[in-house]
Amino acid sequence: MPDEVKSIAATRLAYPPSKSALGELAPSESRFWTGDHYNQGNFQEDIFDKAKEECGVFGVFGHPDAAGLSYYGLHALQHRGEESCGICTTEDETFNYHRGMGLVKEVFDRERLEALKGDRAIGHVRYSTSGSSKLANAQPLVFKYRDGDLAVCTNGNLVNEPIIRRELEEQGSIFQTSSDTEVIAHLIARSPKDLVDAVKDAFARLIGGYAFLIMTKDRLIAACDPNGFRPLVMGRLGDAYVFASETCAFETIGAEYVRDVEPGEILVLDKNGLREDRFAPMERRAVCAMEYIYFARPDSDIYQVNLHSARKRMGRHLALEAFVDADIVTGVPDSSISAAIGYAEQTGIPYELGLIKNKYTGRTFIQPSQELREKGVKMKLSAVRKVVEGKRVVMIDDSIVRGTTSLRIVNMLREAGATEVHVRISSPPFMNPCYYGIDTPNPRDLIANTKTVEEIRKAINADSLYFLSKNGLMEAVGKHEGEKNRGLCLSCFDHDYPTQVQFELAKTTSCSCD
Repeated sequence: MPDEVKSIAATRLAYPPSKSALGELAPSESRFWTGDHYNQGNFQEDIFDKAKEECGVFGVFGHPDAAGLSYYGLHALQHRGEESCGICTTEDETFNYHRGMGLVKEVFDRERLEALKGDRAIGHVRYSTSGSSKLANAQPLVFKYRDGDLAVCTNGNLVNEPIIRRELEEQGSIFQTSSDTEVIAHLIARSPKDLVDAVKDAFARLIGGYAFLIMTKDRLIAACDPNGFRPLVMGRLGDAYVFASETCAFETIGAEYVRDVEPGEILVLDKNGLREDRFAPMERRAVCAMEYIYFARPDSDIYQVNLHSARKRMGRHLALEAFVDADIVTGVPDSSISAAIGYAEQTGIPYELGLIKNKYTGRTFIQPSQELREKGVKMKLSAVRKVVEGKRVVMIDDSIVRGTTSLRIVNMLREAGATEVHVRISSPPFMNPCYYGIDTPNPRDLIANTKTVEEIRKAINADSLYFLSKNGLMEAVGKHEGEKNRGLCLSCFDHDYPTQVQFELAKTTSCSCD
């Protein structure tokens, strides 16, 4: 067995709590905040100026090759997090796990996977929302507590994590990571109730967007927050149950989709089979709109809505709302291609590959100097001169965050000979920070927070600019008619947050929920 794969030797969680002697910490001394704004991460290093999803989760219950399935499932979810990954399995009450920095294919090889014995597993891919990436914060997090071993992984963000963490520290808890995922383990460990009731009580204390997978020696628990911000789906592979952040992972392993895990629902799998329960009523369905717009893979379904089809409808609605006479339509690869096809089909303007993405450049090409950043953009994206030269181009993108990349791409098209560049965005203006699991910059750096549409148009050097309306977006997704915002969270567009948010704390701090 490789040294990196070991039987669990994990953090001991104190129970019952001992009295804390730490006293009050000044805000600047708090270990779990870094940076100068909420959810600050490696956003500023992203050449394509996109908001980032935090994580993806995958779980297996009852399959002899749980580790192998988890490997392929996490590989399918790699787009949700590229900085670290991990798998934990259990067999005969023994936990084995391996975690590492990097892509799934880099962290795991055949030898490591063969050492992860067991028919139950949970796995995780992570995008850090702190300024640095740390192996200690890679998930699944694995702990010991009074009833044995506990492994936890999550996708999302807990808005009230700082309050709960401070409370637990004052009561004697000692945290080993800066991850808000560790909070749930401490809450479970401190409860005198049995596991399921302890988990339900712990979830009832949380505010935020999250999809959890929790594993013990004999149980696998899956749960979603009461608003359903973050997606989680359940499937079957023979007699085994599988869980994933997106259905594309099921296609990869040959599993059959069963259903989405509902907001406020908790599913418990043990030797007696599947038990469906709730820890909270659905408060207001608020699925993250950015999952439909950008984050999820186009071959995935969320609440049985296919993402490629939804994005094509976004492009069609854009065409109806903001037609412009042009020669070709092109999409910024890869996430905007579906919307560009929809726009082209609706208008009759030919769709062309006017922009090509180089898939083989990595983070090493992202440099701090402006000159090298400009070269980095051209290394990752190229305009096809023979396609755009002498043409009036409609450029479709899914969002504008800072505006820096949009300016570079518009100028790239002009340098390649485009006579006009009309920009159409398949989402409303991104104006507000997210508190539910998306890495977003300081509100002052969100271009739509400080500029009008006309000012943004001038800033990105476009001939015209139009953002999809909220109604157009909701119609394009086309689900949950009769519910507020048709079951979507649109807070990054309209500042209508579905949960309580401590804005003053959020404005001056940064959650390192990695």
